Amino acid sequence: MAREASELAGRLAREAEAVCRHYLSNGRREGRYWLVGDVSNTAGRSLFVRLHASSRGAAGKWVDAATGEHGDLLDIIGTTCGLTSFREIAEEARRFLKLPRWQREPRVEIKAMRSRDMTKAARRLFAMAQPLPGTLGETYLANRSIDSPVSADTLRFHPRCFYRPDDTDTIETWPALIAAVTDLDGRITGVHRTWLDPGGFDARRLGKAPIDTPRRAMGDLLGHAVRFGSANDVLAAGEGIETLLSLRTVLPSLPVAAALSANHLATLLWPARLRRLYVALDADAAGINAAKALTTRALDAGIEAIALCPLLEDFNEDLRAYGKGPLREMLLSQLLPEDVVRLMGAGPA
Repeated sequence: MAREASELAGRLAREAEAVCRHYLSNGRREGRYWLVGDVSNTAGRSLFVRLHASSRGAAGKWVDAATGEHGDLLDIIGTTCGLTSFREIAEEARRFLKLPRWQREPRVEIKAMRSRDMTKAARRLFAMAQPLPGTLGETYLANRSIDSPVSADTLRFHPRCFYRPDDTDTIETWPALIAAVTDLDGRITGVHRTWLDPGGFDARRLGKAPIDTPRRAMGDLLGHAVRFGSANDVLAAGEGIETLLSLRTVLPSLPVAAALSANHLATLLWPARLRRLYVALDADAAGINAAKALTTRALDAGIEAIALCPLLEDFNEDLRAYGKGPLREMLLSQLLPEDVVRLMGAGPA
C-alpha cells in the first residue's frame, strides 16, 4: 500500500495544477502555488498547494496556514470526494490520471515475477538434488511397493531440503524426494517435495516426515505435471505421484502424469496427438469431481476418456494391500483390449 501511495502521489504531483483545478476549483493560481480556503475546497487563501518542486519542498505538497494541517494531493482527493479508504482514493486518483484500475496491472506483473522466480528456484533445487538410486528416496518408494526404475530421471533426492513450518519464520531441514514438474516440451516449470522421515518407515505416515505439511509444490504448476514415460496418443493421468507410480510399477509401458492435486488435475494439459486418456481416480469427493472435470474437457476436445477405479482409496493403497499381480489384472480389465495388447507387449516407455 505504501508503495502504491507513493507512486500515485508522484504521478499526481507531475499534474499538480490540473489536480488543483479539478478538485480545488474554488481556488486560483498565484505564482508557483494554488491558493484556496481549505482542503474541502472552500473559497479563500489559507491553503497553499506547491505546483512545482523547489528547494522548499516537493510539488503537490500543501499546508493550511490557518490550521497547520499539511499533506499531499491524495489527501485532497480523499477529502473533496468524501472518500475514506485508501482503495477508494487510489481508484479515484487512477481514474483522474487515466490509469488502469487500482492494482490490477501491478498484481498481474507481481504474480508473473513471482512465478518466474519460483520456477528458477525449482530448477535450482532439482539440479542440486542427487540421483535417486541408493538413497532414502528409493527406500521410501520401495516401502510403498513402488519399483524405483519406473521413476526414470523424473525423481531425485535431497538429503537436507529446507522446510518452513506454516506461519513461522523458522527453517528446518529434512531429507526429501524431489519430483520435476514439466510442461509438454519437457521443460521444468516447478518441483514437488515429499519430506521423508530419516528415522525409517512408519506405517501411519508411510515414511513421510513427522511435520504438518510433508508435501509441497513450488513453481508454475497450472496445466503441468510430474510425468513418467513419453506420452503420445495414450496417457494415464491422476493426482498423486505414488498413485501414478503404482500404475507404472505394474504396467511399466504406460505413460502417466501426476497433476499433484485435484484442482490441478482438472486443468491438466495433454499432448496434441492424444486420442485416449485414462483418468486414475482418487476415491474422495475432490478427486471424483476433478476426474469428472478433466473427462469433460477431454471429451469436448474429441479425446476418448476412460476412468480407472481403485478398490480402495487410491491405486497405491491397492498395490500395498493386494500386490502387483492382482493390481495388474484389475487394471488390465479396465483398459481397452488394443491398449492391453500394446502395453503387455512393449518395454518401459
